[in-house]
Amino acid sequence: MAVAAARHGLAVVLVGLAVVVFPTTMVFCGEMGMMTLQLERAFPTNHGVPLSQLRARDRFRHGRFLQQQSSVNGIADFPVEGTYDPFLVGLYYTRVVLGSPPKGFYVQIDTGSDVLWVSCTSCNGCPTSSGLQIPLEFFDPSGSPTASLISCSDRSCLLGIQSGDSVCSNGNQCGYTFQYGDGSGTSGYYVSDLLRFDTVAGNSVTSNASARVVFGCSTSETGDLTKSDRAVDGILGFGQQGLSVISQLASQGVTPNAFSHCLKGGNQGGGILVLGQVIEPNIVYTPLVPSQAHYNLNLQSIAVNGQSLPIDPSVFLTSDTRGTIVDSGTTLAYLAEEAYDTFVNAINQVVLQSVRAFVSRGNQCYLVTSSISDIFPPVSLNFAGGASMVLNPRDYLLQQNSINGAAVWCIGFQKIQGQGLTILGDLVLKDKIVVYDLAGQRIGWANYDCSMSVNVSATLSTGKSEFVNAGQIGNNSSSRDDLRNLILVTMLQVSLYILTFGKMSFL
Repeated sequence: MAVAAARHGLAVVLVGLAVVVFPTTMVFCGEMGMMTLQLERAFPTNHGVPLSQLRARDRFRHGRFLQQQSSVNGIADFPVEGTYDPFLVGLYYTRVVLGSPPKGFYVQIDTGSDVLWVSCTSCNGCPTSSGLQIPLEFFDPSGSPTASLISCSDRSCLLGIQSGDSVCSNGNQCGYTFQYGDGSGTSGYYVSDLLRFDTVAGNSVTSNASARVVFGCSTSETGDLTKSDRAVDGILGFGQQGLSVISQLASQGVTPNAFSHCLKGGNQGGGILVLGQVIEPNIVYTPLVPSQAHYNLNLQSIAVNGQSLPIDPSVFLTSDTRGTIVDSGTTLAYLAEEAYDTFVNAINQVVLQSVRAFVSRGNQCYLVTSSISDIFPPVSLNFAGGASMVLNPRDYLLQQNSINGAAVWCIGFQKIQGQGLTILGDLVLKDKIVVYDLAGQRIGWANYDCSMSVNVSATLSTGKSEFVNAGQIGNNSSSRDDLRNLILVTMLQVSLYILTFGKMSFL
């Protein structure tokens, strides 16, 4: 097929562009005459070429593509679905697009682990359907020409061994085995492939970008991961170790070394997840505890209704079995055992004249006939650096059912027998902007309506800091659809013009 074009009155016809299977000459015809170029084949045609050699050559070429695309001028923006309410969903998840051709996978957003992994073909125990009404997929490395296995000598595998995220017991193949706090687990092997994502730049214009990342290909799942009621395709770990997606992208210069989320409360859920630092005047920051596997903070005291509780500060000190962790993969929240009873008693002292208290299955609950905001006190978690996280009643209470017209609300904070851990899960994190500034080794937060868009700051490949408006990709795609429709209409008009007049002039 010939392609016709014109520029400054010079007509050019391109015939027979080929490398392997087309004729070996390239002919340019124009007003100034004809020029013939001899093309040499990359592979000879007098004998067969193994497919493995062709794939290797393609991967080398794809690698060059990736190097050219390594700088993404914008903020990576991921849609968020799900809700904190354990009676509805009990988790927040997003959709990542992997491989070639691109395939989407729904993965839980988890700041308490490091690795992105998805279920792969021939997986033992992996669910095939989900009560969340989302389609479940299986990644097939052999079906993606851009995929490659990770060997034990690969730098990524060595990083994983240092952080405990990878093992090398099956020949030269880099693998993993993870056990989670709820008793579930998964195992598999690592692959490298393209991660594709939307970016926001300028006036909320979205575009597609891609980068190569290492992620887990799970061949076995156990425990709650095998259940279909809340099944997803995998987990997107946002920890700060070398194999986390945020660490990989930041080390390539693709994204800033920071990410932010704003998880919507309420029955509809959803929210915002961006790879960048959200800018909001009311955000307060506290330093991360250095050299920790998780996002540990220095919690110093707790106040109820403005009164500091008599809790020994050493209860919250970070050690192997103690400390305060921010974990979006935890549905509720947990308080160190030594602080739990003091906290509950302080709540009771404020509300017992207005509600009826009772214990249900070990949880402190209340019968409430009016608004909880009018009855229950604010709670303040006070951290190092003077940063306080103020919890409204809905940030520490969980509604369960009703009895004779009265709503049943229970303390959402739990305690783990014999454990000194405090874990801030989705119950606390919802309806807040939470910024993980890994470059600055700090975490910040502010109360926020997560149905609104946010302003994000990022240092781009040009070295210039820019502010963009993000968060609408997952909530409202109408602007992106309008842009796509405009492009399609324009392309159709151009095609009709060429068919009618036979050429296109460029000014």
